[in-house]
Amino acid sequence: MNIKLNENERIDDLQYKGLRLIQKKDGFCFGLDAVLLANFVDIKKNDYVIDLGTGTGIISVLIAGKTEAKEITGLEIQEDMAEMAQRSVNLNELEGKIKIVCGDIKKSIEIFGASKFNVVVSNPPYMKRGGGLLNVSDGKAVSRHEILCILEDVIVASSRLLLPGGQFAMIHRPDRLVDIVWLMRKYSIEPKYIRFVHPAPNKKANLLLIKGSRDGKPQLKMMEPLYVYDESGNFSKEIDGIYCRGGIEY
Repeated sequence: MNIKLNENERIDDLQYKGLRLIQKKDGFCFGLDAVLLANFVDIKKNDYVIDLGTGTGIISVLIAGKTEAKEITGLEIQEDMAEMAQRSVNLNELEGKIKIVCGDIKKSIEIFGASKFNVVVSNPPYMKRGGGLLNVSDGKAVSRHEILCILEDVIVASSRLLLPGGQFAMIHRPDRLVDIVWLMRKYSIEPKYIRFVHPAPNKKANLLLIKGSRDGKPQLKMMEPLYVYDESGNFSKEIDGIYCRGGIEY
């Protein structure tokens, strides 16, 4: 398919089922965290999924390739990012499976209505809002810092968008774990699984994956740690599997 590329854009091969993604050469680009979250979330056949803060659309595109979800909605507040994500949907001919919507997470209930989704996923900005001034027009800053939404906005919206028993899955930083669990319980999402991601076996965790259930019963399970690199400095077998290298797929 012939897709228009704007100046300063490129097409990246996701190396999974022929999927590709349009990204800005000097803008915020997807990383390992998006790939890990798309692999971590549990999605059943015919589920309705929403990706809050979809950005480039990477998580929505990967979920479309990895699962039998009925429909995936990517919500993104930045107009240029939403438009670019839509072109990636068109590039992969996923118009029948992915819908990109430009809108504010804080207004998501007004846009979609309450209790509409089986699964909510989010890779939100990690950097907590502080006293420093950041440029709202800087796409990188918006993607990394709590400028246009904070953690609580994401969890409030997720709770209200989910059907009872629906799943919330998110990737974040370990130093926000207490905030995350407290907010999830405050808004009736019971934490069910936590998995810490370590750069290597001898390094402390720098990411965490968490799943919860709306109105679920208390029972939290700590999963085995995920190591990105092994002791020899090579990608771990599990990371190779997540990226479908060497004929292995997780």
